[in-house]
Amino acid sequence: MPPVGDGDRYTHRVLRLERLRSDHADAVLAFETANRAFFSESISDRGDDYFERFAAHHRASLDEQETGVCAYFVLVDDDGAVLGRFNLYEIGHGTAEVGYRVAQSVSGRGVATEALGRLCEVARTRLSLRTLSARTSGENIASQRVLEKCGFLAVGEAEVGGRPGRTYHVVLEPSGD
Repeated sequence: MPPVGDGDRYTHRVLRLERLRSDHADAVLAFETANRAFFSESISDRGDDYFERFAAHHRASLDEQETGVCAYFVLVDDDGAVLGRFNLYEIGHGTAEVGYRVAQSVSGRGVATEALGRLCEVARTRLSLRTLSARTSGENIASQRVLEKCGFLAVGEAEVGGRPGRTYHVVLEPSGD
């Protein structure tokens, strides 16, 4: 992972992509709360209900993950803080949709690109997925760059949270494992 930090002070943190668990709840809520305004600049706000009933939403995500139709991951630093979320939705027939978000404090430092690359590797090797798709709003240039750096190609227009956007696809190389 690239160095992260504030201002001119950078440290090399160990960042791990972990499958979402119940004990991540407090750190995920802290991440979502701290970055709510930042996220709403380029993606839809989760709404007050999400934050007021976070425990129920977290439990529902874990239950959904257990069914195998979704796989949720958090990017965690060496202190246990969540710095990003990377998710696979609608898993089936060798394909899934990708969603991700990273903390403002690490935005623009290559963290999203590195973690999305890891997610693609997990999708390919552990979940045997062959293709992934993603959507991003037209004004979310940073997310478009992350997708392109990870091999995703723009394939069409889409609506993302009521905003015009693009659809991206990537074909994952077959696992030789």
